[in-house]
Amino acid sequence: MSSAPITVILAEDHIVMRQGLSALLEADGHFRLVGGAKTGREAVDMALALRPDVIVMDIAMPVLNGLEATSQILAAMPSAKILILSAYSDDAYVKKLFHAGGLGFLEKQASSETLSLAIRKIAAGGTFYSPSIIRRLRDFLVPTAPLVSEGHRSAIGRLTRRESEVLQLVAEGSPNKQIASVLGISIKTVEKHRQHLMDKLHIHDTAGLTRYAISTGVIENSVQSTQV
Repeated sequence: MSSAPITVILAEDHIVMRQGLSALLEADGHFRLVGGAKTGREAVDMALALRPDVIVMDIAMPVLNGLEATSQILAAMPSAKILILSAYSDDAYVKKLFHAGGLGFLEKQASSETLSLAIRKIAAGGTFYSPSIIRRLRDFLVPTAPLVSEGHRSAIGRLTRRESEVLQLVAEGSPNKQIASVLGISIKTVEKHRQHLMDKLHIHDTAGLTRYAISTGVIENSVQSTQV
């Protein structure tokens, strides 16, 4: 039997864009659209009521912007998986994305195949950022980000070889099952390594591990591209 489709809420205020994205998702057998929000407030209410696998969130939303909506959803439902979709990718937006806590950032210019890949990776517990977003992250995280203190930088040397391998795979968007397959270990062992990573780095979520990996050069600019 085939696996159940990934349930998705699409938060996008422009009706033409929302209808277009809805049609793309509904035409793909991997997804089931369970809601469409036209304001950030609707997105928050809908997410908490429907609890979809993934929320695709536009930034420029009326009533409540997408980044604030993302923060509110995650505050009430920490397990929510949110993909930010925006026409803008300047440094200010990328920085705000990380403060909000989304698991991915995709530009609206991306292809339908890339959108599909991003949603599937995030639904599986990974992360996804456009290559251009990765470059911006490295530009502003490496020299200045308060997240990467000297203590954090030195912590990389305290990681075991296996923990470093797991860190890179997590930051590249791989879910636990895939990491276990790549490294030839059990899913339970992967979970233990992830917990050890978080304890050593004082980081408590996947997005934080990804930020750390980017800022310390563990992953290169080209990761999170459209490769499967």
